[in-house]
Amino acid sequence: MADADSRRRRAALPLPETVALVLQGGGALGSYQAGVIEALGEAQIDVGWVAGISIGAVNAAIFAGNPPERRCERLKAFWDTATSALPSFPILSGDAAREMLHEWSASSVAVTGVPGFFSPRFVPPMFALPGTPDALSFYDSAPLKATLDSLIDWDLVNNGPVRLSVGAVDVESGNFRYFDTSEGPLDARHIMASGALPPGLPPIEIDGRWYWDGGIVSNTPLIHVLDHQNAPMLVFQVDLFAAAAEMPRTILDVVAREKEIRFSSRTRAISNERMKLRQERQAIRKLLAKLPPELRDDPDVAALRSAADELPVSLVHLIYRANAWEGGSRDFEFSARSMREHWLAGRAAVNETMANAELVASDIIDGKTAAFDLTHR
Repeated sequence: MADADSRRRRAALPLPETVALVLQGGGALGSYQAGVIEALGEAQIDVGWVAGISIGAVNAAIFAGNPPERRCERLKAFWDTATSALPSFPILSGDAAREMLHEWSASSVAVTGVPGFFSPRFVPPMFALPGTPDALSFYDSAPLKATLDSLIDWDLVNNGPVRLSVGAVDVESGNFRYFDTSEGPLDARHIMASGALPPGLPPIEIDGRWYWDGGIVSNTPLIHVLDHQNAPMLVFQVDLFAAAAEMPRTILDVVAREKEIRFSSRTRAISNERMKLRQERQAIRKLLAKLPPELRDDPDVAALRSAADELPVSLVHLIYRANAWEGGSRDFEFSARSMREHWLAGRAAVNETMANAELVASDIIDGKTAAFDLTHR
């Protein structure tokens, strides 16, 4: 224990004024984020802003709605409940056998639902009365409300020290919207709306509007965090789908790869676009600093200086990279064994990042903007 504490002290980051945790959607893979949260807490990294989409919104709300000493306990309660229907099966030899068990487990979820999360409707939606909630989804997400209310202190969410942001899509307008505790109170509906992925789960009504899963438009809330930055910031972006992977070899690989590209491409595109924009603004600021004194107060120069002004951000990617046996059903394979493996992978990603923390620390100290993927393989 002493050695572990010593390593954490040596790897400690000089934290800027704001540390944000950005959590992507990804269903059953969300236990990876829980492992990240646990390891960040052990590294004594104080997160002041957490933003999530879909399952990321669930983990984010549990984080914001509990004091630090209870967060992991509550996250574990959620994930133990969600995976309680599928036991920890023995590990089979070979990727093919493990993949067959993985797909069987996912099929079981499709038939029976996920405890504390969603359950199949008694009447299939195609036989329900049009316009009713029963006609709009295959599953009922009411169990999730009870689970969230039992695990989250909503007063702490709305009045506590951690800012919470979750994204959802307006069904009728198609517009993306963020619900943010800096703008108004949040409750279980906002979290359920962020994770209401059609046609599996029903839209959620909030103030007369109906919302679906934010991942339909963007699977990462990074852009919201960067657009509302008001201080130097360190961002841990936790992605559940990797953008790069090997060429598919089977039809199951094709399904998995399509999902990876669909849910990761916007995340990587947003990250790259924002970092490129920041580099361009930095170049503008350098050029403006070279202007002769008689031009520095010119109104056009002042306007350009204002447009190019920004605060530094260090963006650390923590990306789940799937095992060979995890196919296209990985996001709804809620088995206890997979949950624990994902959780441990999240912890390992943080520990590996902290072992190389001096790379991030140097930019934080120098006030530079940079992006890091210190666990790339």
